[in-house]
Amino acid sequence: MPDLPTIHLPAELIPADGRFGSGPSKVRTESLLELGVTGSSYMGTSHRKERVRSVVAAIREGLRAFFSLPDGYEVVLGVGGATAFWDAAAFGLIERRSQHLVFGEFSAKFAATVDGAPHLEKPERIEAAPGTRPDPVPNPDVDVYALTHNETSTGVTAPIARPRGVEGIVVVDATSGAGAIAVDPSQFDAYYFSPQKAFGSEGGLWVALCSPFGISRIERVAATGRWIPRFLDLRTALDNSRKDQTYNTPGLATLYLLRKQIDMMLDQGGLDWAVKRSLRSSSILYDWAEHSEYASPFVARPEDRSPSVVTVDLVDDVPADIVEGVLRDNGILDTFGYRKLGRNQLRVACFPNIDPTDIEKLTRAVDFVVERL
Repeated sequence: MPDLPTIHLPAELIPADGRFGSGPSKVRTESLLELGVTGSSYMGTSHRKERVRSVVAAIREGLRAFFSLPDGYEVVLGVGGATAFWDAAAFGLIERRSQHLVFGEFSAKFAATVDGAPHLEKPERIEAAPGTRPDPVPNPDVDVYALTHNETSTGVTAPIARPRGVEGIVVVDATSGAGAIAVDPSQFDAYYFSPQKAFGSEGGLWVALCSPFGISRIERVAATGRWIPRFLDLRTALDNSRKDQTYNTPGLATLYLLRKQIDMMLDQGGLDWAVKRSLRSSSILYDWAEHSEYASPFVARPEDRSPSVVTVDLVDDVPADIVEGVLRDNGILDTFGYRKLGRNQLRVACFPNIDPTDIEKLTRAVDFVVERL
């Protein structure tokens, strides 16, 4: 990066909290302080003891309430994050062949994982250019439809709906969408995410909301005798989750912060509150970009624009790395675009923990910096 100019933002343009990262995302200071107060009563405790299992139970019950899960749906937890869940799905959810909607870095990675699995047929890939999205196509030859609710790398969101007239299950990567974008549980069979985005926690954990159809698929694949590593065995994860624990030792801080975030969002009004909060923040950014002389929304169609991860292109003579660097020097963090996309771009998270007032100050801060470049 070239040398940064020295630009000092006036105090009124500096957000109260300058964390705008798309993951890991802003963790509430209140939750961190409460974790510290637990002292030796929680951290360092066996994850199979009641002190920790009660936290897992609260997470599972809280998510059932937060997403209004119908009877028969279960909340399953495992260690390793969404990346590990891709491997687990390749072993434990896909029977023979899957269809993948690919429209960014992370949707492509799941497709590549399945493509390399020797026990599965080559997946069907339906691709769209970054900044756009494809739609699923009913295909009786596939048994899993792999959708992505929100492509973190590009700031594109996609509707979650079952393809009509087919038997396959719907498996949704919801990592940067869960908790910030509305979803109908009847439209998915496994809705999985890591908690370091809208759920304001740390990584290293995956959570999957599974329908009865999804659970029966896990049990059916496990009964075939297919070799499945225990770490990636969804049947093992399901059995342990029913005991309010994980098969492997989890990050206890991650569990605690997730539980506190769920409690906070339920107290505020649940998913409806969280969705409105993210929409308010993202609308401020999109409106600013649309009226700017040097910025514009990267995603052209308004209906495809993410309310949780906003991507904004800058004109060539306004280097995004310089803008981001000056903002960082002023305590405004992690506004850089996704590196592999390779665009002159800012990317800003609008998860529920982020105050819309801070988003508005961010837009004014960017204007201030650009005027002085």
